[in-house]
Amino acid sequence: MKFTCAFISALILGYAAQAGKLTEEDRIDILRGLSSEYATAKVPLPRSKKPLPFQSAGTWDKAVWSEAAREFGPAARIGDLVQITKVSIEDDRIVLEINNGMKSGRKWYDHIQVGMGTSTAPISQGPQTAAPGGTTIALLFDKASPPMKAAEVKKLLAPILDFEKHSATEQYIETLPAPIKQAITQKKAIEGMDRDQVLLAMGTPRRKVRESKDGVDTEDWIYGEPPGKITFVTFTGAKVTRVKEAYAGLGGSTVQLPPSGP
Repeated sequence: MKFTCAFISALILGYAAQAGKLTEEDRIDILRGLSSEYATAKVPLPRSKKPLPFQSAGTWDKAVWSEAAREFGPAARIGDLVQITKVSIEDDRIVLEINNGMKSGRKWYDHIQVGMGTSTAPISQGPQTAAPGGTTIALLFDKASPPMKAAEVKKLLAPILDFEKHSATEQYIETLPAPIKQAITQKKAIEGMDRDQVLLAMGTPRRKVRESKDGVDTEDWIYGEPPGKITFVTFTGAKVTRVKEAYAGLGGSTVQLPPSGP
């Protein structure tokens, strides 16, 4: 009986010791939930040879981060899109490699493309919201890493990384005035848009026609094919100054569409 009681006590103490640690299930969830995830930088992230320390309480040594920025330059600016490319779980920390770390160089996003319909374009030719380089962040705990899932790790990182926005395009659109943002969502062009915004809304035009009249240069982007609706988007300089819709029959001749709505 004494042996049985001692054995049970040992089991209880063993379970109690393990209760405050990450389980194998937790580890798998964190690795799956964070690896290859995108996030938006909420603070400047410096490049660093050593993992940048970030406390689980939501604080970090700004002097250490500033020194790393002075020595190695920026890994990400506020609003830049970053990707977690490697996750390591250690005793009292979770180490996150961002954009392949220091070895990534400064153009990890050159091969990423965004597109509408059948057309795509590199992020680096459009809105510049991709990060310039890579770094490593260590999420530190006071003791052993406690039991948690990937979603809880993201919450701990919330002061520096926003996991709610998933692409550079989405991040860029969120910064636009409401009418332009709505037009892109509705896949149409409106006056005041620039070329990047029209590409996001309508994709690549079927034709482009340039002309100069009375010293004013204009460019028409033409969407659609006969028979059907043809949309003419006219740029004067960098901005859209007119949007005209017409209907083209089989012969190719066009007639202006009646205004929609009341």
